Parts: sequence; structure tokens; C-alpha cells
Amino acid sequence: MNEKIHALRFSATNSYLIECENGKLLFDTGWAGTFPALCASFGKLKIPVQSISCILISHFHPDHMGAAQELADAGPVILVPDVQLPYIHASDAVFAKEGNRDFVPVDDEKIRTFPIDEGRKVLKEYGIDGRILHTPGHSDDSISLWLDEGSLFVGDLNPLYELEAHRGTQIADTWDRLLELGPKTVYYGHAAKTVIEPVTDASEKNGQSDGNDASEGCCASEGNGKPEHNEELCRLVTQVMRCTDKGFDIKKICRKTGAEPEFIEDVMRMYLTHRGIGVQGILDRIEIKNR
Repeated sequence: MNEKIHALRFSATNSYLIECENGKLLFDTGWAGTFPALCASFGKLKIPVQSISCILISHFHPDHMGAAQELADAGPVILVPDVQLPYIHASDAVFAKEGNRDFVPVDDEKIRTFPIDEGRKVLKEYGIDGRILHTPGHSDDSISLWLDEGSLFVGDLNPLYELEAHRGTQIADTWDRLLELGPKTVYYGHAAKTVIEPVTDASEKNGQSDGNDASEGCCASEGNGKPEHNEELCRLVTQVMRCTDKGFDIKKICRKTGAEPEFIEDVMRMYLTHRGIGVQGILDRIEIKNR
């Protein structure tokens, strides 16, 4: 099998197009209203929208499933493992509240649902050797896509570089299961991909690493999945997070920190919607939004 992976960065959420033997799978679709930009991304790759075979949603939060039905109306089927079924309309109320006229709810009559344990069989129909895994932590409906060649797509699961901060939580338990697969590359919904290099040092193989590893290997490439941000910016995000914990509104945080209201709003939204997120994770997401 020879999958080809394209990172589509048309919105604040990373989407991934996977070309395979018998079709093309899109992992996550972005917010409602981004469908034209999604189509433009396909156009740059010279891939017709109608050639997309199926859609897989990491979890049914607004920024990951917003354009799913619009795309499905053009031909591809939305694959929904059984663990996600109770959640496919979880974001409908969010879009209704904000009056988003671009949002088209998922059509229950047109999805394809299946037991998650049968995910390998379903993927094989499209020429993909891999599995669909239930990976709760960010949300109860979160799933990850594993390709046998070593690629792992995890949606909003907290990045590996935050792993030690989540020891003893469901997030860490989920990562421990995923790392047992031996991933080579991890693709995130809101961070740069992480390439995991195999351990070559004998002492590390014996469990005598320096304690800085996020897994049984060393994270590398694309800034280690962990871009460097200046100290002042990190301090500012920390201040906003602390003020949010105290229940301050945007106007009061603006007076206390001197930060722009739009920046504060971004930090607050990411902090409140991504359980256990750290300063680095918030800055990654802001960077993707503004690139």
C-alpha cells in the first residue's frame, strides 16, 4: 500500500487528504463556511471534489465537522463508527446559536455507520491498511486514524510534548495505547506534525532515557511538533489563562494584561474548549489560525 498524505491548511483546523489505491479519504473538514476554501485546496492539488470517496471526523466539534455535509452532498460518504453515533449532532446547537447560515447538519440517512472494531474492513474497501481507534481524552467521541505504515491522525488529542503534564488522566492512557502501535508520524488538528525517530541508544532501550522523551523515541522535524515562541508571548498567554480561571471577562483581562481583545478571545476559547491544554498548545493553535 502506498498512501499519499496532503495536509490541507485552509482553516484554523488541519484537515488531511489521504490518497490510496481505491479512493481518497478526508480526515476532518473544518468550520462551517470553509467549504469553498476546502474546494480550493482540492483544486490546488488538481483533485476534483467528486473524487473524494469518504470523510472521517476525528470528533464532532464545530471546527472539525462544520463542512462535512456540504462535502458529502458532492458525493463522499461520512464514515461514523458506532462510538460517535450519539454525538453527530452535538454541534448543531452551537451553529444555531451563532446564526451560522453556512452550516448544513449531517444527514442521518446518508452516513455509513459500523462497529469501530470493523474499521479495518471498512478502510480496506478504499485501499487503506489501517484501523480506526476510539481515543477519548479531548472528547468522548474522539477517534484516531492509524495507517499500518506508521502514520497516526489524532485530531485534538493533546500533543505528545504535553504528555507528561497529563499523567494519570484519560489523555495519558489514550496516548500510552497509541504509542504501543509504534507511530512514525503524528498528525494533529491544531499543531505541526511530529516525527518520532526510533531509539538507537542501548541505554534508552533499557529504559534509561534522560526523561525528556515523549514516547519510546525522540520527537523531531517540523520544530519537533513544538515551535519556539518568545518568552513575552508565553507570559502573556499564562496571564490570560490565570485571569480566565478567576472568571474575568475580556474587557477586564484587557485592562490587566494590555493584550488585544481578539488575542484574549482566542486564548480564552482554546483554553476553555481544550481540556488540559498548556501555553505551548494554545500558541500552536493561534499560529495555525493566523498563518
